[in-house]
Amino acid sequence: MRDERLRKLARLLVEYSIGAREGEQVLLSGGAAAGPLIREVYTSLLEAGAIPFVHASLPGLQERFFEHARELHYRKTPPMVRALYERADAFVNILAPTNTRALAGVDPEKQQALSRRDKELSDMVLKRDRWVLTLFPTDALAQESEMGLEEYEDFVFAAMALEEEDPVAFWREKSRRQERLKERLERAREIRITGPETDLTLSVEGRTFVNSAGTHNMPCGEVFTGPVEDSANGRIYFGVPVAVAGREVSGVRLRFENGRVVEASAEKGEEYLRSMLDADEGARYLGELGIGTNYHIPRPTRNILFDEKLGGTVHLALGRSYEATGGRNSSSIHWDLICDLRGGGEIRADGELVQKDGRFVGLELG
Repeated sequence: MRDERLRKLARLLVEYSIGAREGEQVLLSGGAAAGPLIREVYTSLLEAGAIPFVHASLPGLQERFFEHARELHYRKTPPMVRALYERADAFVNILAPTNTRALAGVDPEKQQALSRRDKELSDMVLKRDRWVLTLFPTDALAQESEMGLEEYEDFVFAAMALEEEDPVAFWREKSRRQERLKERLERAREIRITGPETDLTLSVEGRTFVNSAGTHNMPCGEVFTGPVEDSANGRIYFGVPVAVAGREVSGVRLRFENGRVVEASAEKGEEYLRSMLDADEGARYLGELGIGTNYHIPRPTRNILFDEKLGGTVHLALGRSYEATGGRNSSSIHWDLICDLRGGGEIRADGELVQKDGRFVGLELG
């Protein structure tokens, strides 16, 4: 039986997120486990008159690559793959891992080398600015979130507002509400974040805040910018665990001086944290400050696509900036770390209270 929520999600991605038009070529990528959603998105693209090309990956291929690839395989992106990205007008990417720890034993340097090789693909997608990343519930993701599969499906689809009669209308209204937060933050020169083990100031003068309400991530719900590169000063504690490249990193503490990370530790995964900070010069500087606004997500699940949107949190990304924000930091990494402010935190813009204990002051973004 076809799940009506998958049809709603497909329509949301095609009509709202990328706005597919007749004759456009759309690269539809995803893991094989996402087959039911890939089929629905494929159908919606055809109905819109777009020309879809499906690029599905099989479980275990990444592990095989890191085990058997030679130095030549890390030199440059295969021309066939590059051609796909060059010709596409828009991109839909569906995450559907069958083993969230599959890469836990892979040397981080190999993973970073592959990221450096394919940075041009990421740059192409970001410059095109018509892309969306989403997720299909799998047993592995449910297990990582400590839920059964059906419970996790309900969790995922609620976060995407698929229980709403018209999810497209919901996200358009969400965007309208978030625009008020964007305008409020863009009037500020300095942002200060305080909370347990946290007191950090950042300059956002001259930078653009992006109202992100489902056009690039689904689920979504955040307003973000690229802080002035040499402006971060102070310390911050990231208490929300993150699962990255098959590893868990948690309890991260960073101290910044003039924008650069000068002290770093983690309660778990510290070796990996340090390897990421040493990936390149830009990895020790911030590329993003994001403020989560999705209160349909009740708790973290070790999945960055959801956790960074959680209402009452902020996230900072080490590494590459997004061009749309005016950020200038260049790096092969873009790694989000999440600070939960719901238990005694504040965000201030030029001294004015914007959020307290995870709730916005004077704004309703639920």
